[in-house]
Amino acid sequence: MQIKSNQIVGVILAGGLARRMGGGDKSMLKLGGRRILDYVIESAQNQLDTVIINANGDPDRFAEFNVPVQADIVPDFAGPLAGVVSAMAWVTQNQPNATHIITLAADTPFFPADYVTRMLEVMQIRGQRLACASYQGRTQPVFGLWPVDLFDELFKALVEDDMRKVDRFTAPYGVADVAFDELIQNPFFNVNTPEDLAIGQQIEQQLSQQIGEQPLNNK
Repeated sequence: MQIKSNQIVGVILAGGLARRMGGGDKSMLKLGGRRILDYVIESAQNQLDTVIINANGDPDRFAEFNVPVQADIVPDFAGPLAGVVSAMAWVTQNQPNATHIITLAADTPFFPADYVTRMLEVMQIRGQRLACASYQGRTQPVFGLWPVDLFDELFKALVEDDMRKVDRFTAPYGVADVAFDELIQNPFFNVNTPEDLAIGQQIEQQLSQQIGEQPLNNK
């Protein structure tokens, strides 16, 4: 069955505890005068009809972004898989015609502008059930394309089997590796530390110069 982009819901995973940044929402830190999350949401909405945020705590802190916020449906900050299964639950209830979710990290402002189309194309060409992005041989488990019908198996793995590793769960299903190796700059660079934030500032300045001071991640 041919999958179309309008059958995919984008999920920005913002459920981390940001310990290395001293707590709080890393995605609210600023690069080039804009919050990291501004870049992420803009790029995601350029590629998808529906985008949601997976985050715990008070959802009102994201109110100005005007996107739905879905908290984890499993306890104890169970990592990215908790965000994935929680997003699947949201889609089942709110977007029943959607067949897949595609995940991305809230602290990764420079992810590819063709991320969704590349992931979908490679997954379908290779006949796999899932897809995962990679760069220069390094897998990016937070950047994945997931069928919603895996909800029951994933929920069981999290709640009954205490599953936490993305690749451990996905391996039996078949995963298409989608490499973005042609890009000079790592598109999956993420902000974990104050030092990363300084590097991100430099990258943002370089990219702004390259595109003539236009907003990042435009089509």
